[in-house]
Amino acid sequence: MKTAIVTGGAGFIGSHLVDRLVSERMFVVVLDNLCTGSWDNLAHHSEQHVKRVLCNVSDPWPSEDLPTSANLVVHLASPASPIHYRRLAIETLLVNSEGTKNALDAARRYGARFILASTSEAYGDPAVSPQPETYWGHVNPIGPRSCYDESKRFAEALTMEYIRQYDIDARILRFFNCYGPRMQSEDGRVVPNFVRQALSGQPLTIYGNGEQTRSFCYVSDEVEAIWGAATIDGLQGEVINVGNPQERTILNFAEVVADVGGVPLEIESQPLPPDDPTNRCPDITKARKLLCWEPKVGLRDGLEETFAFFRQKAY
Repeated sequence: MKTAIVTGGAGFIGSHLVDRLVSERMFVVVLDNLCTGSWDNLAHHSEQHVKRVLCNVSDPWPSEDLPTSANLVVHLASPASPIHYRRLAIETLLVNSEGTKNALDAARRYGARFILASTSEAYGDPAVSPQPETYWGHVNPIGPRSCYDESKRFAEALTMEYIRQYDIDARILRFFNCYGPRMQSEDGRVVPNFVRQALSGQPLTIYGNGEQTRSFCYVSDEVEAIWGAATIDGLQGEVINVGNPQERTILNFAEVVADVGGVPLEIESQPLPPDDPTNRCPDITKARKLLCWEPKVGLRDGLEETFAFFRQKAY
């Protein structure tokens, strides 16, 4: 049986990835400090398939809890929403620097394939749309979002140096907006915000005029891209966007959420946060070519599943 190590595996995307790896008959070791994740997301897995290790991946990893061998290391650990990475700004900087180094060292020690979960925030507030992987970005290095943006950019740079100096088989995935079941209702991102507000009969909060754009990828599609990057040979050093190329304004997205939720559209406007990107849309040409991947789940279908999850949790 092959073994995978997933940092942040008790979180939103991480727990769905663990499901996928277990379905492929892999044994998964999850490292998580639960600052934004929960073991409840993995409660359906037995110890025969998933080992849960409570630790901070920015600190030295507990050797007594690690496997003797591993085939894959996926570094997903990091707060990803503005509320959490501002609340945990120093921790975010460390998990994407020291934590990335620890994960890379583990992959090097095991001779394992390495996947870095990076972000579209590496592009900052882009002057190019859609954003290709060749675009270097437009990032404020000292702004309120820089603890996340810049630490992810550092993680990418560190990963590339491990490739150059140690020849590890690493790949970098830049995730765009992802949504679906197991998101936290209060994490501040637009999907849980809108769904929670719709279910509780509140107006949907829009920051700015609502003309800023985003693209939304359902979590099962995102996990399939990770699986492709983990299993396809010949991708060492590749940086690949993972997201839905269907761009829409936040105002339009609010209309779709209200329609799927069966509620009248009511809007509450708030000032736009500093450095909030005006547009976000991935060029997924490389993902199509290298991973044979593109999103399959439509927005309405994905939102139906997300609403069902939030209703079940009584949000």
